[in-house]
Amino acid sequence: MTTPLGRALAEHAAAAASLESAASEMDALVACAIATLRSGGKLLLLGNGGSAALCQHLVAELVVRFRRERAPLAAMALVADGAILTAAANDLSFDTVYARQVEALARPGDLVLGVSASGESENVLRAMAAARARGCPTAALLGGNGGRLRSAVDIAVVVPITQVSLVQECHLVLGHFLCDEIEKAITDGR
Repeated sequence: MTTPLGRALAEHAAAAASLESAASEMDALVACAIATLRSGGKLLLLGNGGSAALCQHLVAELVVRFRRERAPLAAMALVADGAILTAAANDLSFDTVYARQVEALARPGDLVLGVSASGESENVLRAMAAARARGCPTAALLGGNGGRLRSAVDIAVVVPITQVSLVQECHLVLGHFLCDEIEKAITDGR
């Protein structure tokens, strides 16, 4: 492929092909999410920047629908409340904006899912510590080598590339896969 678009598409295809290396971790995340929802728990998603937007997108897919008509699923994007985020950042620190919400909203058995291209986001790290303290399973979609978050969560799904835009695109693919597998399990009863 010699056109700029062709070269970009080849780069994206190579990034997508790298996701196969995370198949067992994705299977674990899917199983944990399904078990959480079936037991009456909820999914709490959080991240920064483009990862925050992805969290909101995935929660919309879960609460409304992805591909199938079904009952809504219990999911929340902790990135979505501007008043809470700015109050916590102003009154406490930006490093605590998600941990504070996890402390308020998470119940034992809820799944807390962080999204971070670098794996180094302090506010996501603190949220995972808060989740573990509350008895919640933790997971993360990460990039590169997974950063500090890789060892701070129960399930780390790492996209083994470092270009942030490609990591974010791969996170969208993984997120849609997660939503699809959850829907299949919920609607098909598997």
